Amino acid sequence: MDVPGPVSRRAAAAAAAVLLRTARVPRECWFLPTALLCAYGFFASLRPSEPFLTPYLLGPDKNLTEREVFNEIYPVWTYSYLVLLFPVFLATDYLRYKPVVLLQGLSLIVTWFMLLYAQGLLAIQFLEFFYGIATATEIAYYSYIYSVVDLGMYQKVTSYCRSATLVGFTVGSVLGQILVSVADWSLFSLNVISLTCVSVAFAMAWFLPMPQKSLFFHVPSSCQGVNGIKVQNGGIVIDTAASNHLPGWEDIESKIPLNMEEAPTEEPEPKPDRLLVLKVLWNDFLTCYSSRPLLCWSVWWALSTCGYFQVVNYTQGLWEKVMPSRHAAIYNGGVEAVSTLLVYIMDTVGDIWVCYASYVVFRIIYMLLITIATFQIAANLSMERYALVFGVNTFIALALQTLLTLIVVDASGLGLEITTQFLIYASYFAFIAVVFLVNGAVSIMKKYRKQEDPESSSQVITS
Repeated sequence: MDVPGPVSRRAAAAAAAVLLRTARVPRECWFLPTALLCAYGFFASLRPSEPFLTPYLLGPDKNLTEREVFNEIYPVWTYSYLVLLFPVFLATDYLRYKPVVLLQGLSLIVTWFMLLYAQGLLAIQFLEFFYGIATATEIAYYSYIYSVVDLGMYQKVTSYCRSATLVGFTVGSVLGQILVSVADWSLFSLNVISLTCVSVAFAMAWFLPMPQKSLFFHVPSSCQGVNGIKVQNGGIVIDTAASNHLPGWEDIESKIPLNMEEAPTEEPEPKPDRLLVLKVLWNDFLTCYSSRPLLCWSVWWALSTCGYFQVVNYTQGLWEKVMPSRHAAIYNGGVEAVSTLLVYIMDTVGDIWVCYASYVVFRIIYMLLITIATFQIAANLSMERYALVFGVNTFIALALQTLLTLIVVDASGLGLEITTQFLIYASYFAFIAVVFLVNGAVSIMKKYRKQEDPESSSQVITS
């Protein structure tokens, strides 16, 4: 390996050794952080009282009215989630994940503590704000693991972490249903269990190792090619052009000990350039959304997620309207559990079991289609752009949901009753379906016409 200029073989080898040591994460180190994060996700999602939140707020424990709950309390979550999403996205990367995971755990504790003891409309609205913090900081949970494990382990640890939250939610829903229907526990007792579980999750988060890198603000030198050194396929490559224009090589050599076996104990991390990071994010944003297929899938993802959030947030209110919990047994927990493994029907048929079944079908269809859309979007994206694109898509979905909430739900807007709201949500999904069906039909017709045109057949094959 020839090193030009004043750079000696000894300097290049020592600098490369430092980069390799700091950039590479051994495969055997993936188990502990993954196990801790999965345990955190399981207990943070194990909240048996969540499927029964609306009956609890309307019941004797809080004694709130339907208008207060649906039109004045629940919208606060949407607004706070939207406002916090982008700042939390940047703070998560800048603070390197773990502090934001701890913030999520603390926010869940505050939420359920207030759910137990807070009284009055204003206090419950503050509760929704803290729950908005907990929801916005979920990004730290799902992105933490990528900063502490090797690239080859990404698929495996992702499946583990997502499965942990899904299992936790399902177990919590089943447990809540059993305790309510069989053991006749009060909803207050379910909230005590939820508070205990999120407290356990918060305690576990303290044992997570602190990441040394992140996607944007704390990028390892091997990824940046700093000082002309790059790591490729396990080997060291000296970028001649870069090294010829960087006079710092003399400084690197002067700091290398004479004994080559004694590698430097630590390498000072370069201070992240915040403005440069924002410029990179903006350029990546323009690059990603200039692709028409990605743009179309992202629009569908944002529109459908907006409607999905709205239905899931207010479906307990519809169930309460169809069959008040004070007059009959409720099975919200069981339905939520099944739905994790059709809006017009839910709204117009006054049978609680039809509502339950329609909700299950609705969530299954959404999960199936959103998985397809997610794969189509992420197929050709790097990890950095994956985070950016889905962050932007989520922000757009929340912005649309905020607008929908402000007009339809909020007391300062139309403040419609719950059955009228679901008629609007059904119309919303019908509009989306018509738009994309028309778009799909037009695309098929254009391709068919091109195939009939012999001059454009070669272009069609190429496409």
